Amino acid sequence: MPPSPHRPPTLAEQIGRFLDSLRRANLSQHTIRNYGADLEQFRSYLSPAGTEPPTASEVDPLLLREFMAHCFDRGNANRSVSRKLSSLRAFFKFLHQQGEIPSNPAKLVSMPKTPQRLPAVMTAEQANALVDSIPASLSGEPPRKTKLSDASAVRDRVIFELLYGCGLRVSELVGLNIEDLDFSERWIRVRGKGRKERLVPFGERADEAVRAYLQARGHVEQRALLLNMRAGRLSSRSVERIVKRYALLFSGDPDLHPHSLRHAFATHLLSDGADLRSIQELLGHASLSTTQKYTQLSFKDLMEVYDRSHPKA
Repeated sequence: MPPSPHRPPTLAEQIGRFLDSLRRANLSQHTIRNYGADLEQFRSYLSPAGTEPPTASEVDPLLLREFMAHCFDRGNANRSVSRKLSSLRAFFKFLHQQGEIPSNPAKLVSMPKTPQRLPAVMTAEQANALVDSIPASLSGEPPRKTKLSDASAVRDRVIFELLYGCGLRVSELVGLNIEDLDFSERWIRVRGKGRKERLVPFGERADEAVRAYLQARGHVEQRALLLNMRAGRLSSRSVERIVKRYALLFSGDPDLHPHSLRHAFATHLLSDGADLRSIQELLGHASLSTTQKYTQLSFKDLMEVYDRSHPKA
């Protein structure tokens, strides 16, 4: 509902319109939920005990710094406070573009420094051993008699082949439809962040795993590639549980998650000589700087080899 012409819009109304703009831009529900939570926390901070918060035009950099100090006092880490400030920057940028405020006050507030943490990456041998531990095909009864639930292990092999073999995000994986796979050329059409599409090649083992799974699941009226036990599209949360289950079963690593396989995909490509631009295209990164963290990973591995092996280290 638009505000009355006799009063300025409230922060709650402006936050609602901002979140609507993110939905129209096809951002993920997870991202929109985080923006909403951060902005609602800021609004609540400005209106203690139900008092009316100031208008957006009354918010200045000092007030934003006080909010950040409040977050630190409540035990929020630098990374968490940085995310909240990023949400505020995007929100006030939106209001400025809409002509509702003269400038973006959050641009004048510096981000807290966050330590650069490099994620642990399994070796190529560990990754392949984990993937190969999952059956690639069914044995026994002909596929036409196979129930969908009996195909779960073969489906799980497809999950690992595409996460590690193609470097997909889990959201991209569960969003795949059967028609997105070109078996003749071995390309997958992947819909990434912001609904941007890219083509990613897949190898012989992934090809065999997908074909075996499609045969094992039989005729199901469903476009989605990966199905749950009710013949519906598999969810991201289910994939996370599946990856953790196999990781605990075969590698004893409770910290492994789907993104670990994406990290391994990129790191192993770089270690074997792939250039950074190619890896950027395969991963669907908008910025090369996002891909460059894998250079840091490989450099870290190189230093460990040097420290372990060189007589002068």
